[in-house]
Amino acid sequence: MARSLLALATVPMLMGSVISQAVPPRPAAAHRLPRIVSINPCIDAVLMQVADPAQIAGISHYSQDPQATSISLTTARRFRATSGTAEEVVALAPDLVLAGQHVAPSTVAMLQRMHIRFVQFPVPTTLAETEDQVRAIGSAIGQPQRGAMLASRIANAAIAARPSDTQKIPALIWQGGGLVPGKGTLSDALLQTAGFENMSASYGLTQWDILPLEYLVARPPRVLLSVGQGAGSGDRMLSHPVVTKLGTRIAIRPFAPRLMNCAGPNVIDALERLKTIRKELISR
Repeated sequence: MARSLLALATVPMLMGSVISQAVPPRPAAAHRLPRIVSINPCIDAVLMQVADPAQIAGISHYSQDPQATSISLTTARRFRATSGTAEEVVALAPDLVLAGQHVAPSTVAMLQRMHIRFVQFPVPTTLAETEDQVRAIGSAIGQPQRGAMLASRIANAAIAARPSDTQKIPALIWQGGGLVPGKGTLSDALLQTAGFENMSASYGLTQWDILPLEYLVARPPRVLLSVGQGAGSGDRMLSHPVVTKLGTRIAIRPFAPRLMNCAGPNVIDALERLKTIRKELISR
């Protein structure tokens, strides 16, 4: 599951600038907002904040999966979900389809044939790109003011998370299988903003890389942010007794998958979580 979540985080996750529009906008009545289908769970999370519910004709099936969703399941189940196939999407008769960076060519081709507007978004790597992205989504769906408001909330959350001191706490985000986000990821930007030093580079890791358990134990960070921590995670490394024992030497704190799988409004919660963890460590 951790690998599949990484796929969501690094491929269709979104946030950044618009990267493509398959076809020009289909003419729509000036008095109504576009009917939207999202085939990306991270876009779903943004839509929950900026779209009118009546605009949303469909969302990604990942948003109705407890292990993958970045929104409330109660909220997600109010909407029709699709697996992103061309047939499912077209059947919902949208004016606009929003997607992540990688979409099946057959889906793109059918949307082109049906003259349905199709917009894709790349992966963000900074808070600035995240803010730009939610503004772009707001504008695309006819809700520019709501998009701007969400971007402002993200900017304010970043300001609130910045510590007043200059101390950098060594930290590492460690996912299932030992997967670690490094430089050039949004997770790294969040750590830096909240007053942490991402230890990834000190192990010689790249943007996304595997850190063996032996290396972690030999030279652990001050705090390990464990994504899916514990026996219930279903991951052998995260539930390994050695990791449990490591908790007697360093701080190990759970970091919910949704806090790093998507940008958008989840960034606000991620920054608040990091702020809380740092405050706890500093007060020790």
